[in-house]
Parts: sequence; C-alpha cells; structure tokens
Amino acid sequence: MRRLIVSLGLAMICFWTPVRGAGEDPWEDYRFLLGNWSGQGKGVPGQGKGRFSLTADLQGKVLIRKHRAEGAATGGRPAFVHDDLMVIYPEAGRGPIRAIYFDSEGHVIDYSAAFSPDKKTLTFVSDPRPGVPRFRLSYVKQDEGRLAIKFEMAPPGKPDAFKTYTEGTAVRD
Repeated sequence: MRRLIVSLGLAMICFWTPVRGAGEDPWEDYRFLLGNWSGQGKGVPGQGKGRFSLTADLQGKVLIRKHRAEGAATGGRPAFVHDDLMVIYPEAGRGPIRAIYFDSEGHVIDYSAAFSPDKKTLTFVSDPRPGVPRFRLSYVKQDEGRLAIKFEMAPPGKPDAFKTYTEGTAVRD
C-alpha cells in the first residue's frame, strides 16, 4: 500500500511539473519589454498619446499586453480612445510564439511573433486571411528604457504591401 501511495505521488508530481528544459525561458528575449510604458505617436488617426503594460501571467506561461491610446479631436475627426489586450503565448508543443489581440472596436487578430537576428526588433505579423487587411506591429529597442513602435497595414489582396498606419516612441515609466 505504501509503495502504491509513493508511486501515485511521484506520478502526480511528474504529471503536474511543467515540462521545460534546463535554463529554458521562453520569454528571455521579451524581458526588455516588460513593465509599464508611456508614449506619443502620430499617423492616420492623428496625433495621440498612449500607455501600455506588458506583464507575465499564469505563472509565467503567457505575457499580457494592455494598451490605451487617446487622440485629440483634429479637423473633422472627433477625439478617440482605443483600448486593446494582447495575450502572447508559445504554440502548443513549444512551437513558435503566437499572440491573439482584442480591441474596443471589436477586432480580433491572430499574430505570429519573431525577433530580428540582433534581438532588438520584435515583430508581430497577422495571419493572412482572404478579404481582410493584414497587420504588422513592431517594437524596436533603442536606448535603455526607450522603444520605437510602428503599426502597419496591408490592404486585402496585397498581404505584403504594408504601409505605416501609426508610429511613435515610448519610455519606461
């Protein structure tokens, strides 16, 4: 009986222990983005300011980005507030990093994420889908605590014809 209890206990420990190789940290390259940020930008919607945070959640299994952008009324455009949430996660089976994005305008976007070879640029590119625009969001590490950010769109039918929609800079709070 004691042997059965010990065997079940060991099986439970093995079952519930996360599978991770020694020294592996799926978020190591993302650490420069963790924290709270504020910034300014300009683009198609006009000039604005914003804030975002990137934090680890679910015991380090995912990263959560929360973002809010505010723009003043200009010309014939009313003032705006845009909120969004992105969950960044490794694909099942330790595949590539993926993200899913939701915003206050009702958009839901699936992204894949990749770093430049020098690890200074993180780019999220949406999956191509017929009849809808494609999106690309890039974070470029500058001096310590500073980022350049660019959001681009490609029109339906031209999935690689990206044009800048908005861009700006952010500083760590």
